[in-house]
Amino acid sequence: MKVIPITLNLGGNPAVSGSCSEDSGEVPKLKLPLTRRSLLRGSGFLLGTLATGSLLSALAPSRAWAVELKTLNSAEGTTLMKMGRVLYPHSKLPDAVYALLAKDLDDAATKDSATAALMHTGIADLNKAAGGDFPKASAARQLAAVKSLEGTPFFAAVRGKCVTSLYDNDMAFAVFGYPGSSWEKGGYITRGFQDIKWLAEPTKEASPPPWFG
Repeated sequence: MKVIPITLNLGGNPAVSGSCSEDSGEVPKLKLPLTRRSLLRGSGFLLGTLATGSLLSALAPSRAWAVELKTLNSAEGTTLMKMGRVLYPHSKLPDAVYALLAKDLDDAATKDSATAALMHTGIADLNKAAGGDFPKASAARQLAAVKSLEGTPFFAAVRGKCVTSLYDNDMAFAVFGYPGSSWEKGGYITRGFQDIKWLAEPTKEASPPPWFG
C-alpha cells in the first residue's frame, strides 16, 4: 500500500511548492512524494485516508497518508492530533492536517530532551485528566481535560505549535481557499482579490470610485 508522508512546505519545498500559487487560480494536484509503508521505521507512525470526494482527495496523488514519528509513539501522536482538534476545531480539515502538529512536536522532541520529557509527561497528564484515554473520551470530556491543563508549559507548547502546523501548509491552503503568496507576482489586485467565495458580493456603494483630491 502506498502512503503519503505529510510534510510542511516551508520556503519552496520541491515536493509541494507551487501547489497553491499559480496564476490561473486553480489548485493542481499536490505533489506529495509517495513511499511504501514498510519504509516507516520510526518510533511510531500515524496513518489515515482522505475522505472520498473531498477536495484534498482530488488533489493528492493517493487517498492514503502517513506521518512517521521518531521520538513519540503512535498513541502519543494520536493524542496530540486529537488535542489539536480540540484547540482549533475545523470540520473541513482532515486528520492528515492535524497529523502535522504531531509531526512538528515530535521533531522538536527529537532535537531536545527537555521538550521530549515535556511531551511525554503532558500527554500522560492529558490522558489521566480524560479518564485514561484522551482520544477515546467524549468530546465534552476531551474539552474538560484540555482546559484542566491550561496554563501549563505543555498546553502552551501545543497551542503555540498549532498556529504554524495547522495553517502554514498547502493542504490547509487548499481547504480554506488561500491561493498562496502573491506579492512576487504583482499582488492580489489582479490575482484573486475578489475570489472569497464564502462572502456575498459587495454592493456598489461598498466600493465607490476612487477620490482624487
